[in-house]
Amino acid sequence: MDWNLLKCGIGGHVSYAPDEPAVRARLRSTSAAGEAWRCLRCGTFVPGAPSARGPAAKAPAVRRGKELRSAFILRLFAVERFLRAIAVAVIAYAIWRFKYSRSSIEQAFDRELPVVRTLLRSLGFNIDHSKLIGLIRHAFTLDPRTLTWLAWAAAGYALIELLESIGLWLLQRWGEYFAMVATSAGIPYEIYDLTSKVTVLRAAFFAVNLALVVYLVLTKRLFGARGGKRAYDARLRSESVIDSALAARDGPGTPAGPEAETYPDVPADGTDVLADPIDVSEERADVPADGADVPEERADVPEERADVPAERADVPDGGGVPANGSAAGPVSQGQPGPAPRR
Repeated sequence: MDWNLLKCGIGGHVSYAPDEPAVRARLRSTSAAGEAWRCLRCGTFVPGAPSARGPAAKAPAVRRGKELRSAFILRLFAVERFLRAIAVAVIAYAIWRFKYSRSSIEQAFDRELPVVRTLLRSLGFNIDHSKLIGLIRHAFTLDPRTLTWLAWAAAGYALIELLESIGLWLLQRWGEYFAMVATSAGIPYEIYDLTSKVTVLRAAFFAVNLALVVYLVLTKRLFGARGGKRAYDARLRSESVIDSALAARDGPGTPAGPEAETYPDVPADGTDVLADPIDVSEERADVPADGADVPEERADVPEERADVPAERADVPDGGGVPANGSAAGPVSQGQPGPAPRR
């Protein structure tokens, strides 16, 4: 799944026109429909005017790729935390109301319990040994001070879950740290609870909390994990379209223009410069430094048999004969030499 295209399809493209000409040229294109600007999320060129203008440093921070997937997962955790906060808040309110209406609730419970017991017994359930009934009966024996502490504890836990959900939904760094610390604090108790008895509900809560902690530490690089915040920010900059354009502009030897992405080896000024200059040393060159056409020790044709052109022959200007007497006068162009001896 391409998260960039999915997000642009739902929320629309995000284009930006920076004031810097070099960066602006990399984000702008011309088509038959007119000018088009590159989307900072999906990278496609969108016809029409840009969404915003200004300095490149003021460009909006747009989440791309894995960050969009991470945002979706964190918001799922935020919804789960919000539902948990509502449930605990309802429990806190019920305890608070129970404190001031305990006598009436106890009378209503004793009045309705036989009816409920008879109904459930006809269905094959015996509630005489139910833990829920035992918990309710134990609650009637609690003093008001204990009920007050229980109500405040439940309200505090609901507030923590609410803060977790807000921080995770807003995708804030503080929310990630807060959710990780608050969730980790309850894991030891959940492990102890599982050692006493394993139930589906306990195992589900433990799995969700453990998955959230591991996910936050590894993907968000909390507490220095996998390079910490510096490595996390570096990865975000490497995925940013505007930051990549800035890095290409500031990089040494990098052309500034839209053609640079297609032809990276051609400089902006149009000069013909080899990408990998050839280093030819004197001992590897085929032409000696003194200007002779062929070194004497590497010539394939002996001197007395060579067809030497007139303009390149080593003959004195006056037409004299060389010392070896191989020729009787100036050598004419294209004239063959003496026949080889057999």
